[in-house]
Amino acid sequence: MKKTAVVLLNLGGPDSLDAVQPFLENLFNDPDIFKLPFQKSLARYISKKRAPKVVKHYETIGGKSSINKWTELQRQLLEVALRKEYPNTDVFVAMRYWHPLTSETATKIESGNYHKIILLPLYPHYSISTTGSSFNEWKRVYTGSVDTIYIDQYFDNHFYIQAINEKIDKTLLKFPEKNRKDIHLVFSAHGTPVSYVKKGDPYSGHINKTIEAVMKERNEVYSLCYQSKVGPAKWLEPSTADKIKELAEKGRKNLLIIPISFVSDHIETEYEISVLYKKTAGKAGVENYMVMEGLNDSETFIKALIDVTKPYL
Repeated sequence: MKKTAVVLLNLGGPDSLDAVQPFLENLFNDPDIFKLPFQKSLARYISKKRAPKVVKHYETIGGKSSINKWTELQRQLLEVALRKEYPNTDVFVAMRYWHPLTSETATKIESGNYHKIILLPLYPHYSISTTGSSFNEWKRVYTGSVDTIYIDQYFDNHFYIQAINEKIDKTLLKFPEKNRKDIHLVFSAHGTPVSYVKKGDPYSGHINKTIEAVMKERNEVYSLCYQSKVGPAKWLEPSTADKIKELAEKGRKNLLIIPISFVSDHIETEYEISVLYKKTAGKAGVENYMVMEGLNDSETFIKALIDVTKPYL
């Protein structure tokens, strides 16, 4: 009996307040993102220094990351759907910075007698800092010799675009009916250093193409901006906070924020966008500020994952 392992790759997030510091330490230890001298020692130092502040952010959203819950649900939905046609398929989760860690999942698969492994990132847009980092970690920790397929992007997949539009439409209904013809869509993507772009990282181009595909189906006005800047280096601009202020100054009173580079809710949607930027918007004079929920339990998004996986099964 030939078995296939499909591995969903994601960032991961702390599952308790005690997990915040070790989660951050794993993040700062990533050589694909942070190239630091004495990296292990510095990662521990930086994570301990940052943890108290980040713990407060997690306290605001319930004491843990939602990314674990949503990724596990996506795993279950995908496995059930794939097994209808490919019964000898198992779906796993491999998180980059928290449990189940990539090394833990790789060990399970090594002992599972699989004839094929399909790595499926929950990052539709390729960047060395997300998909690239997860692929590199897999290569470091997986010691088997099974044929492995690397799906590196699906930013323009029809079902993925449809899933985003369904979520936008659902969020539009939260606005007062009288304001629905005057809503500005704000696509907020996770930023990357500009140096990545100069080195050929295709992420920002993929984001632009996703938005173009989404807006082919829509008539609203829209903007693109970037969030989550870390460190002193120059990052992709404009920042989400600056874009919100700019739009408010131009008299835009109804903003729908769309977390475009994320497929599930976590700290950057539930705290950064829904708490921090909401305050920014309120102070700037925005009257109606709504945030699109992540793709989370979207059946259409699961269709996208099936669609990009099927050719390799």
